[in-house]
Amino acid sequence: MLVIPRFSAVFWFVTGILASNAQECGRPPLMQDRIVGGLDSLLGEWPWQVDVQKHPDGHICGGSLITENWVLSAAHCFPNPSDVSSYTLYVGRYQQNSFNPYESSHKVKQIVVPYGYTDPYNGKDVALVELASPVTWSDYVSPVCLPTSDTLFPSGMMCTVTGWGNIRDNIPLPGVGTLQKVQVPIISQSSCQEMYQTDPKEQVDILYDMICAGYQEGGKDSCQGDSGGPLVCQMVNGSWVQAGVVSFGTGCANANRPGVYTKLTSYSDFIRSTIPEIQLYGHANQNKCAGALVVLFSCVIALVMVLQK
Repeated sequence: MLVIPRFSAVFWFVTGILASNAQECGRPPLMQDRIVGGLDSLLGEWPWQVDVQKHPDGHICGGSLITENWVLSAAHCFPNPSDVSSYTLYVGRYQQNSFNPYESSHKVKQIVVPYGYTDPYNGKDVALVELASPVTWSDYVSPVCLPTSDTLFPSGMMCTVTGWGNIRDNIPLPGVGTLQKVQVPIISQSSCQEMYQTDPKEQVDILYDMICAGYQEGGKDSCQGDSGGPLVCQMVNGSWVQAGVVSFGTGCANANRPGVYTKLTSYSDFIRSTIPEIQLYGHANQNKCAGALVVLFSCVIALVMVLQK
């Protein structure tokens, strides 16, 4: 006797197969419900955070997991991209000076930076780092979403930057070195440019591929050691999407000197050309996925009807 599973069982079987093939980005599994002026993060709160260490210096930068084999960081963290043997990247790390039961370490296979990069002030401060061994997804290790070129991060949108950098100029993170977080609002390019023009001796051009976040009065900011780390924003559907990569600033948390980040919407083509399999977050991708699910459901329904005849 042939036993036909009910539609709901078939549905969950098929969708279960789909879910097992990819790790959902931007959704910390344990969180579904310094950064200057920041707070300790919670264990598992930012499961895409990466610790970039270089021998013999130790911690130098942050990064973010974007696939099981690739990490996003800043180009200035890798002054010689061909020197891959000096770097070790840690995922699942929570505290710098304590035991981290969920972490794993990975050597580097290759480092890709945009052609023509020279220094952060001239833009193009982004790097894609391929790991020599893939990470294993868990409640404490999962990827962040990356934006398509048309994703909007409007002025005033509250976002979060995370890292193990200094808590003030030249003052390192104390104690066990717990991963820090701080909320900062997006600042429009024109407003950021105006702020950086207030001191005629120290003017900075905010280029098309840069995005600013922070407060005009200062007080909360990323700092040395946070470079390469993620500036992430929570979208209306709850997913965390990375808007920027910590690039540079003048001092830390100074008035009229907000943090400047590499604007990732300017690098969707660079990311896709380097990592063809990556799925970027955006309306176009969501519509494609929705269309694919409609086709899938139609096929499942047709199959069930045929088997039940």
